[in-house]
Formats: sequence, C-alpha cells, structure tokens
Amino acid sequence: MKKISLTRLTVSMTLVAVFGCVAPAEDVSLKPEGMRFPGMNRPDVRGVHGAVVSGHPLATAAGHEVLKAGGNAIDAAITMAGVLAVVRPHMNGVGGDAFGIFYDGVTGEVVGMNGSGRAGALATPNFFDLASQEEIPSTGPLSVSVPGAVAAWDDALSRFGTISLSEALAPAIQYAREGFPVSTRLASDIAGASEHLNEPASDLYLPVSSPEDVGSLLVNPALAETLETIATDGKEGFYRGTIANQITDFLEGQGGYLRDNDFREHETTWVTPLEGSYLDRRVLVLPPNTQGIAQLQLMEMAKTYDLEEMGHNSQDYLHTLIELKKLAFADRDQWVTDPDFVDIPISEMLGSDYLRSRAASIGPMAAENVSAGITPSSVSASSPGDADDTGDTVYLAVVDQWGNAVSWIQSLFGSFGSGLLEPETGVVLQNRGALFTLDQNHPNVIAPGKRPYHTLTPTMGLKLDGSFSFALGTPGGDSQVQSLVQILNNLFMFKMTPQEAIEAPRFRSYQDLRVAFEDRFSIDILESLAGQGHLPSVVNGWTATFGGAQMIFLEDSGTLTAAADPRREAYALAY
Repeated sequence: MKKISLTRLTVSMTLVAVFGCVAPAEDVSLKPEGMRFPGMNRPDVRGVHGAVVSGHPLATAAGHEVLKAGGNAIDAAITMAGVLAVVRPHMNGVGGDAFGIFYDGVTGEVVGMNGSGRAGALATPNFFDLASQEEIPSTGPLSVSVPGAVAAWDDALSRFGTISLSEALAPAIQYAREGFPVSTRLASDIAGASEHLNEPASDLYLPVSSPEDVGSLLVNPALAETLETIATDGKEGFYRGTIANQITDFLEGQGGYLRDNDFREHETTWVTPLEGSYLDRRVLVLPPNTQGIAQLQLMEMAKTYDLEEMGHNSQDYLHTLIELKKLAFADRDQWVTDPDFVDIPISEMLGSDYLRSRAASIGPMAAENVSAGITPSSVSASSPGDADDTGDTVYLAVVDQWGNAVSWIQSLFGSFGSGLLEPETGVVLQNRGALFTLDQNHPNVIAPGKRPYHTLTPTMGLKLDGSFSFALGTPGGDSQVQSLVQILNNLFMFKMTPQEAIEAPRFRSYQDLRVAFEDRFSIDILESLAGQGHLPSVVNGWTATFGGAQMIFLEDSGTLTAAADPRREAYALAY
C-alpha cells in the first residue's frame, strides 16, 4: 500500500513508519498523494430473474451460466466456489475452509453451514512444547488445520442443489488443466506473498510474479487431477482416499500434527444463524467459531447513537463507530472459539441491556486498552492474537429465479495460507490453525478436534416479515465486521445504492489506536480524530486493506441489484 507524505504542520502527531500512522506530538497534516478517484466507478448491475457476484469475473461468469441453464442458487454457488479455488489460488481453495447461509425462496427457511476444519488428534499445547514452539507459527506445517471446503461443497450441493458435483466442478477443472489468464492483481498478490512459499509453490506460482507475466496462462495440472477425483468421488475422494494420505504424509514429514484419521473424521456442521435487528432489517450471521457475534454486537451498540444525525463519515460518526468496534472486538477476542468445547455466553453477549451499557462507556478520547465486558475469573483475558491480515478470502452471493439465496465465503486465511503446496495434489494448505492460542486458560486454546476462531463472516438480511432482503460479505480479516456495518449504514441509513454503498470510503480500525482511512476522507476530519487520540493513516487508491465487498439486494420493485467492489477483482452479473 502507498502511504501518505506528511507535508503540513497543523495537528500534533508522531509518525509510526510501518503503518504510516500518526499520533499527537506536533503540528502535522495528512495529505495523500496520487490519483484521486470518483465516488463511484461501476454501475449497479440489475436483473429480474437471477443475480451472481463473486471475487473474480471468471467465477461470476460460470455461476451466471449455471443460472441461465436452469440451475438454482446453490448449483451456481458451488460452481463459483470451485472456480474461485483455481483462479484465486492464494486466497482460497481445496486446502481451505468455507461457511454459508442459505435462504429457501419457497419456505423462507434460513440455514447456516459451518465448513471449517478442526485441529488434529495430536494438537495439544504439549505438542508445540516438544517442537520448541512458544507460540503457534503463522505459517508452515504447525499452522495447518483440516481443510473443510471440499466437504462444504459436497454437503451443500447434496442438500440444496439440483446438479451433480461433477457438473459443478467442471469449469474449475477446465481452468486448472488448461490454464486461466493471470491478472494484474494476481501477479501483484503472488509477488507480495513469495517469501513464505515452499519450493513446490514457488516453482508453480513465482514464474507469474511480475507485471510482465500479466496475461500469461497459469496451469495447475495436479490440482486438476485432485478436482477430478473430488468431482467423481465427492468428499470421500478427498478425506478418505489417496489425496488425504498424500497431504497428511507430506505434513507429517514437515513436522505437522495432522494425520489421515483427522481427515477421515471431518464433518460439516449445519447451524442456526444468530440474528439481530438493524435499520429495519433482520440481520443473520453465523455463530462461533466465527466472529459474526461481534457484528451483531456492533450493530446493537450503534443503535444507541443517532449516527444519521451525526452525518456520513463525520468526525463524531467515525469516532463513535471506531470506539464501539473496540468494545465488540474485546468480547470477540475473549470468547469466540469452538462452542463444542467452551460454553460461550452468547445470550449474555447479545443482551440489549448489556450492550447499551457497553455503548454508553465510550468517551470523547480514543481508548487504547479495552477489556471484555464478560470475563469470569477462571478465564484468561489474553487475546488469541491480532488477526489483522488484509484478508486472503473470497466471497460470493447468488439469488435465483425461485428466490433462493446463498451468502458464501471461503478462505486460506493468510496469503497462500501456510505457504505449503503439496506437490502431488497441487493443494495449497490453509493456516487457520495459527488462530488458536497456546494459552491454556483461554477459551481458544488449541485442542484435538477443535475448530479455531474464524474471521469469516457471511451475512444475510431479511425484511421484518421474513422475506429475503440482501446477501452481503467481504474478505478482509478483522476489517470484515467493520466494513459490513459501514456498508449497511450507507445502504439503509444514508440511502445509497448498493454499488455506492460498497464504493463509499471506508475506515479500518486495528487492535490499538491505529486506524487506516481511504484517501477520499476529509483531511480536516482525520486531523480532528488525531486530536482525539486516534492514530490515523491514509491509504491511496482502491486497496485490499479495506476488503472487497459484494452484495445482492432485492429492491421493493422485485429487481435484483448486484454490486461488486473495485478494491479487488469482484464482478457482478444479473439477468
């Protein structure tokens, strides 16, 4: 990302070089350099029969073809998920996890799906002690948990779909075998992630790591074979056959804790979404082990303030949302983990009286240290770690002609996940296990068969009568919750169109006083926020720092409006 230059002394600040942040010290201004962008770059995409949006044009086109051929929303979603696993290889794939929310257009039923994987049977703090690890590495074999995406594809399609897994994965197999054109964004992303790739990953991806390789074809024949096995044999072909053996033998040889039995025991979990009310909509998210509960907390606390009266992206508006986010994240960092292992006080955390009291605690100055509001003495107050990745994740949404809707997200976590590509299968393995902690007094401590804390937050909105309203999501790690609330405010509070709501300038608050802002914010407002103790930085252009949101919104007229974020490679189609 390109940082600002500090050119004018007006507010007291000190430069923090690595983030381009500033803190009160002397008279300094925030003046971004580079190109200025218009408020809206893309049109809203509208249709009446169906709409698709995803993190890559090829995936969106594949999903659109499925709908046009008579497939339903989940048929299109799994087709798109498979293509994304190939064309965004550093962000998601066969070696990653997935989550989904599904709306039945006939019955109005909403079902959630947890497709995240678990730690292996050997995964204990003692295993890491014996490996001379004081904390879980962010990459490498000790960061790898069981991938859940493949089972999620198969299970979702089996429950809701009308086409076979073989049909759904056909476009993905073609792109893996024959190749797809490398985009400018992909070449840049590969170059930025090259340092932690193992030799097989470097051999495959680094030849396309420079701008002059844009437009060349990226081919992964080993992954094509893996996808063909999955297409033929379903999840069994991945978790109980040669593929699982190859991956676990590889990881064991690298010092990892996963074994073939860990793959055999993996199962997708169907869950009931958590629900909150916000801006005349019922907002649905997934329960822990995802951070969706933090999104509901933030929205409920925001209702105690007249944000609309404050004005869009005003100083008061920004300060309030940033400080409320800190409160929600303090609870999140304390409690979000696998509910099969920990009795998470969800009802208490979402209690309106509790959240009103929390919201009332914010003051006129930025808070540097914020504690969880619910912390039994027997539980460690330590955080599971700073998950401030840029968000190497993909999101997609689909609405079909029958009113069925899907909100779907899948990820490797960090760029190229663990950095490990298993050469026989062509599979890049995720590093979600890095989000466990070794603190045995913390709810998110690693344990055999346990799912880690997850940043993935697909969202779905219903009207008050229970009918479908929108599907929304974004990559972005810690920025997901903050971005989604900002977008919903833009859409419903400030009456923007879906595309305008997504393209409006966003902020991203980190785990301390640092806050990144896009360069379309008022410099005067950022200087005023610095005076309140915030450490603002300005990021030029449309970058992944602030996610890559996508949305499908059902207008009162019955028109479907799809919107895709220019901050990444997202693309929308409708008919």
